This record gives sequence, C-alpha cells and structure tokens, in this order.
Amino acid sequence: MTVAADASSTVSDTDDRRRPSPAVLIATLGMVGVVVSLMQTLVIPIIPSLPDLLSTSASNASWVVTATLLAGAVFTPISGRLGDMFGKRRVLFVNLLSLVAGSVVCAAFTSLIPEIIGRSLQGAAVGAIPLGISIMRDELPAEKVGSAMAIMSATLGVGGALGLPLAAAIAQNADWHMLFWTAAGLGLICAALVFVFVPESPVRTPARFDFGGALGLSIALLALLIPITKGADWGWGSPTTLILFAVSLVVFLGWGAYELRQRSPLVDLRVSARPRVLFTNIASVAVGFALYGMSLTFPQLLMAPEQTGYGFGLTMVNAGLALAPTGFVMILLSPVSAKLSAARGPKITLALGSAVIAAGYLCAVVLMNSVWEIMVASMIVAAGVGLAYAAMPALIMGAVPITETAAANGLNSLMRSVGTSTSSAVMSVVLAHMTMQLGVHVFPSRDGFHTTFLIATAAAIVAIVLTALIPMRKAPDAAATVGHA
Repeated sequence: MTVAADASSTVSDTDDRRRPSPAVLIATLGMVGVVVSLMQTLVIPIIPSLPDLLSTSASNASWVVTATLLAGAVFTPISGRLGDMFGKRRVLFVNLLSLVAGSVVCAAFTSLIPEIIGRSLQGAAVGAIPLGISIMRDELPAEKVGSAMAIMSATLGVGGALGLPLAAAIAQNADWHMLFWTAAGLGLICAALVFVFVPESPVRTPARFDFGGALGLSIALLALLIPITKGADWGWGSPTTLILFAVSLVVFLGWGAYELRQRSPLVDLRVSARPRVLFTNIASVAVGFALYGMSLTFPQLLMAPEQTGYGFGLTMVNAGLALAPTGFVMILLSPVSAKLSAARGPKITLALGSAVIAAGYLCAVVLMNSVWEIMVASMIVAAGVGLAYAAMPALIMGAVPITETAAANGLNSLMRSVGTSTSSAVMSVVLAHMTMQLGVHVFPSRDGFHTTFLIATAAAIVAIVLTALIPMRKAPDAAATVGHA
C-alpha cells in the first residue's frame, strides 16, 4: 500500500512466483489485522488502575491509550509509502517487529514514559492493515478481492472487540505485564506466518522517500491531537492550547503546499481533493470516531460498581465476554457488506452502516438498565461498524483509476486512524471530567456516559450527511472488479 501514486511504478511482466492459496493468504493477513488492532484495546480493562500501576495522575495515564492511536495515525501513511518503495511484505514484517518491540518495552517497565514509548511502537504497527489490503489487491484473483478487502478492513474493529475478553482474563488472573508478553508472542506468531505464507508483491514505485512530508504531517498531527487530549486540563483558552492549535493549522497549510510541489509526495493531495474521495475520507474520520467510542466507554460502564446507580459491577473478564459478540457481528457482516456494495454500491452500504451506528448509540442512551441491554446496543453499533468499515475500501478503490488506488486507500486508512485518535482523546476527557464521588473513589457519572453516546451519535449522523454528498458514479462501480494492479 502506498499513499502516493507514481507513474514510474513497475510490475514484472512475467510473474512466475508461487502464490499461496487465497484462503491461506486471507487467513494470514486477517490474523495480522486482528492482532494489530487488538493493541488499541489491550489496556482498556486496566484503565481504572493505570494511575496506581504507573504512579501517575489519571490525566497522564490516558496517554497510554492515546499514544497508540496517535502513533497509528502518524505511521500509517509512512508505512504505505515505504511499502511501495521497498516491498509491502517487507514493511509489513517490520511493522510486526515494531509491535513485538513495543510490547517487550511495556512488559519490562512499570513507569509512565517507557509505557508511552512502548505503546507508541505498538501503534506504529497499525499500518499493517492497509498494507494487507494492498497485498490482497496485488495477489488475489479479481473475484475474491472485494470480500477479502471487507474482511481485512473489518479487522480494525474485530480485533478490538475480541481482544477485550482476552485482555480482561489476563489482567484479572495474572500480573498486568502479562498483557504485553502475550502481545509480543502474538506478534511473533504473525511475523512467522507472514514470512512463510505472504509473497512479496512485484508492484514497486521507485522514488525518493518524502522525509519533509513525513516530518510535516507528524508535527501537524501531534500539534492537533495533543491539545485535544490535554485541553481540559490546561484550559481550552490557555496559551499552550491555543498555540498548539495554531501551530497545527500553520504546519498543515505549509505541509499541503509542500506536498503539492513534490513529484513523489507522501500524500497525493490532488487525488484526495476529488469530491468522491474527499467526502469518503471525511466520513471515515466520523465513523472511526464513533467506533472507538464503543471500545472505550462500554467496558467502563459494565465494570462500574452497582453503587453508582448505573454500573453492574462486572469483573473485567465478564465485561469482556459481554462485549465479545460484537467481534463476531463484524465478522459476519463483512461479506454481507461486500455483497451489498456490489449490488447497490458502497455509498449505500456506508450510509446504512453509519445509520445503524447512530441507532446503536441512541439505544445505549436508553438501554442502560441491564447487562443484556448494553450487549444489544453494542451489537447494533458493531453491525454498523462492520457494514461501514468494509464498504470504505470498495468506495475508495472504485473512485480512482487503478494506478492510483493505493494512494487513495492509504489516505483513507489515515483518516480512520485520525478519527479513532480524536475519539480516544475526546471520550477520555469527557469521562475524566464528568464524574461522581463514591467514598474515596471517583467514577464517571451517568451523564458522562450519556454525553459520550450522544457525541458518537452525532459523529455517525455527520458520516451519513457526508456520505450523501459523495458523487454517484456514472459507470458501474469498479469496486467489485478491482483486480491485480
């Protein structure tokens, strides 16, 4: 996967490589996607305990969650560009080694800074998912690409959902460092599977790496997301917050002007400015935002003490098991999304998925009286995420010429990462500042949870509006016919 198409891309004319069976390739890359996305929710079961475990404040401890998502947003386009230049399989392998290294760092230390560094290395591996989608496009027969892309895209939500009960069981029955040793082991298994079963794509784009674009994008994203995370602590009108927002705006503008002058930019802004691509990408930010709201809030709601008046006092394991069905819902709906996109177009599928997400969060506002009600609301949200996430690659790849699909898909993956990163910051701030006192302990209030659900609902509604603005194709949708590049 690359985020900048280049006319000098090369493909070998005689490809005599031995390809693995489609089922093996899809299973291998799907497992990679699940394990990588698991990093986003790995520490959620221990969020209430993080301040004590790391001897820091709750506000500082929130960086352990946010750092992973922020690193994913920064490194996704970089991984894509490097994949096009040096080989997608090779960079995918490096991403998995980054996951392993980050997990070992987190497992070996018990202080804030090393945990943030390790979690950032874990987050850098998120680029494996768009790389996997690109490998599927290069290696699979045309008739299998649509459903394979849907499965791979949905792993971003599936891994988080299935990882909750696993992480909860480990955290409840073993030292919390075992979470990261387990992640390191899973990363090594995935790296071995990639080494054995994933062939190197013959598609390359010889070019110089855009270091200036990578640096500019990283600074702009950090300057934007840091004040979003810390704005409530510093004050939204404080000089530090306002200066960082101003720096983000200035750097984004300068970065855009710089990218437009590059022959091989990190992000091809001319492709992303096309209305069909532009509105899809902005809608992706909104859907990504709504997705992470579920992952961050529902477990805390289920584990809150009954004395709060809204909580159920579930153990971490039981809360994870209650939310585990969401992962299976996403898996089941991925092929449904692919078929619906082929029949009605991915635009309709994305709009439907966003509407289902909104309905799920509205149900969560009123269905807070029992565990099964929370389970129903979470599965409705998951159904919408499964439909929407699986539709995005088809919509993007059907919007641009085949020579530019990698560029457009890379940017779309970045937009989803920005959405989840922003959601983590916003939801954490809301729950940290809308609280109630219960003895010597502080918990999020019922109104705090209601607020997060309504914010996520608003994000899903925004996604519906943006999807409606996506221009319809005049020709039959190309998503169903995406084949080898």
